[in-house]
Amino acid sequence: MLASLLVKPAETEELFGIAELAAEFAVSARTLRFYEAKQLLAPERVNGARIYTRRDRARLALILRAKALGSTLAEIRQYLDMYGDHGEGRTKQLRYVVERTDAAIRELEQKRAQLELSLTELRAINAACKKQLQDRKRR
Repeated sequence: MLASLLVKPAETEELFGIAELAAEFAVSARTLRFYEAKQLLAPERVNGARIYTRRDRARLALILRAKALGSTLAEIRQYLDMYGDHGEGRTKQLRYVVERTDAAIRELEQKRAQLELSLTELRAINAACKKQLQDRKRR
């Protein structure tokens, strides 16, 4: 692990190289560089190499989870920026997540209701057509 190659103060957390982090999250190094360019990640540089901290690792996990849920990079950045330097914005983050998930739940419930209606209509059409086919066979 890259962390074992670096001299670090005792209070410093575990460190990761770009290849290590990319492999752990099954993303490419290019993806990590892209998130850096979008200012979602801010790895330190040691002799030109990107060095990621546990904080960067946690941010990447949040980024990927938010992407999987359909959030845009702008929304993700807004959420991450709420945290602040020392976690002072955590309450704000939690409120944001509650609002976003409430809205997503409402939207999915509406879609589910529409799907149920469509399924009901399709089942009725399917049953009617099957009945007509059976009636034609009897003739």
